[in-house]
Amino acid sequence: MTDISELLLSKIRDVADYPEPGVMFKDITPLLADPAAFTALTDALAEVADRTGATKVVGLEARGFILGAPVAVRAGVGFVPVRKAGKLPGATLSQAYDLEYGSAEIEIHAEDLSGSDRVLVVDDVLATGGTAEASIQLIRRAGAQVSGLAVLMELGFLSGRARVEPALAGAPLTSLLTV
Repeated sequence: MTDISELLLSKIRDVADYPEPGVMFKDITPLLADPAAFTALTDALAEVADRTGATKVVGLEARGFILGAPVAVRAGVGFVPVRKAGKLPGATLSQAYDLEYGSAEIEIHAEDLSGSDRVLVVDDVLATGGTAEASIQLIRRAGAQVSGLAVLMELGFLSGRARVEPALAGAPLTSLLTV
C-alpha cells in the first residue's frame, strides 16, 4: 500500500448499520476535516485530471461536489455539477437510471459543456456504478468527451467497475482505494 493510500484509509471511518442494518458505511468526513489528507486527496485527483487531459471536472451530487470543485481549481479547469432532478434552474439534460429498488434521475446544464471539452467525472465512491454510468451518458449527450472517471474509493464487492467500464469506452477508471 502506498503512503497516500495509507493516509487516506486511516482517515475513513467505518460506521456500522448505517443507513440501514447490515451496511458498513464508509464515512469520509474525518478525511475532509484533516487538511493534510484532504490536500493529498485533492492533489491525487488533480493529477488524474492533468493526466487525462481534462478541460472540465464533473462532480456527482453530493460528495462529488466536495471533491470535484477543489480538484478543478487545482487542475486549472472548470467545474460542472451533476445534480438530482429538479435541483438546477433553467434548461437541463436529464438521464434516468435504475437503482436496486426503483429508479432515479440526474441532470446537467448542457450549455456548461461543449464539443471541445474533455470531462473527468469525480465522485467519492464507486458502488454499483449506476450514477457514474448515467453521468457519462449525460456528458456525451451534451456533446463533450469523457476523459475518465476518478473516485476516492471503489467498493469492489459491488461490481460497479464492470458496469462502468463499457460506458467509459476506453477512458480510464481510477480509484485511489479499493475496499
